Amino acid sequence: MDKRSGRENIYFRKDGRWEGRYALGRRNDGRLKYGYVYGKSYQEVQTKLRPLKQSAQNRFQLYGRSLMLYEEWIKKWKIVVQGTVKTSTFSDYCYKLNRYLLPNLGELPLYQITSERIQGVIDEQLTETLSPNSIHIIVRLLSKTLKMAQAEGMLDKNPCEKVTLPKRLPQKIHALNVEQQRSLVEAVSSYPDEKGQSAILALNTGLRIGEIAALTWENIDFDKDIIHVDQTCHRVTLEEERKTCLHYDTVKSYASQRMIPMNRAVKKLLKNLKLKSKSQFVFSVGTKGCEPRVLTYHFHRVRQLANLEQIHFHQLRHTFATRCLEAKIGIASVSALLGHSSTKMTLDVYSDSMLEERIHAVFAIEQVTV
Repeated sequence: MDKRSGRENIYFRKDGRWEGRYALGRRNDGRLKYGYVYGKSYQEVQTKLRPLKQSAQNRFQLYGRSLMLYEEWIKKWKIVVQGTVKTSTFSDYCYKLNRYLLPNLGELPLYQITSERIQGVIDEQLTETLSPNSIHIIVRLLSKTLKMAQAEGMLDKNPCEKVTLPKRLPQKIHALNVEQQRSLVEAVSSYPDEKGQSAILALNTGLRIGEIAALTWENIDFDKDIIHVDQTCHRVTLEEERKTCLHYDTVKSYASQRMIPMNRAVKKLLKNLKLKSKSQFVFSVGTKGCEPRVLTYHFHRVRQLANLEQIHFHQLRHTFATRCLEAKIGIASVSALLGHSSTKMTLDVYSDSMLEERIHAVFAIEQVTV
C-alpha cells in the first residue's frame, strides 16, 4: 500500500475496495465528523476525494465552529437545558426534537440551517401532519436551540426570525352542554370503579387530569373545605434509558398553585373516597398513585355509558369554566380557580362563553340612549 494513503486518509478495505474520508464538520466535543467515498482503485478514490477535501477546507475557513452538525449541537444544548426546566418539559423537548426537528435538520451543519431551509421543512413536512398551532410550538423550540448557538458565536443570526409561519387558529372550547353534563354525572353514579369519580371532581373544580392524579389527602382540608393544588403527575420518557416513568412535579406555573373551595358534591365525594382509601393518594391503584392514563381509561368507559362520543377529559375543565361564566362569576375569580397566569388568558380562551354578557351590554346601551 502506498505510504501516502494514510496521510491522505485513503485505505484499502477487506472487501477489496478503497475508501477515502474527508471532514464534514465537528462534533460537540470538537472531534471531526467524516464523510466517505469508495472506489475500485487508489487513484479513483484520490480523484473523488480531492475536490471534497478542498471544499471542506474552504468551509472550515468560512464557517469555523458553524460546521458543527445540528444533531451534535443538540447533544450539548440538552446538557445545558436539562437542569433549567422541569423534567416533564425536558421530556417534551426531547420528543419534539426526535420526532420533528432532528429527522429534518439533524445532519445539517449549523451554517446550512437557513431561513429558506427551515421554511422548506415547514411547507413540505410539518404542514402535512401538524396544525398551525403545533407548527408554532415546534419552530419556537427550534428557535430556542439556535438562539443559544447564536449566543455562543456559532451563528451570526437566528434564521427562525425570518420564517413565515401559518396563521394560528383560535382555540375552540367545546364544553359539555347542561344535558350532556347531566348524562355524564348519571353514568358516573352507575359506574362500578371509583376512579370514574374523577370526572365529577373535574366538573366541580376545573382541575387538570395531572393535578387530579397527583392529589394526596394532605392536599384536602375538610375543616376549611379547601383543596390545595401544588403538584401534577406526568408519564415522561427517560432520554437515556428509552423508557417511561411516572413523575410528580410542581404545577406548571406559580398561578397554578392555588386553593379551590369544595362545594357540597365535592366534599361528599372526597369523604366517601377517604373512608375507603388505603393510600396517600386520593385516586390510587393499591397504595400507589393512579396515573393520568388510567383515569383517562375509566373516563372513556364512563362517557360510553353516557352515550357521549368524541369527548375528552380536558373538556370537563372547560365545562367547569363555562358553567362558572354562565353563573355570572367574575372573570378574575374564574381565572384564579383555573390557575391561569392572567385574566387575559381566560378571556382569550373563554370569550365565546361570555356571549350572553355581550348581548346584555348591547341592549343596555340601547336602553340608555333611547
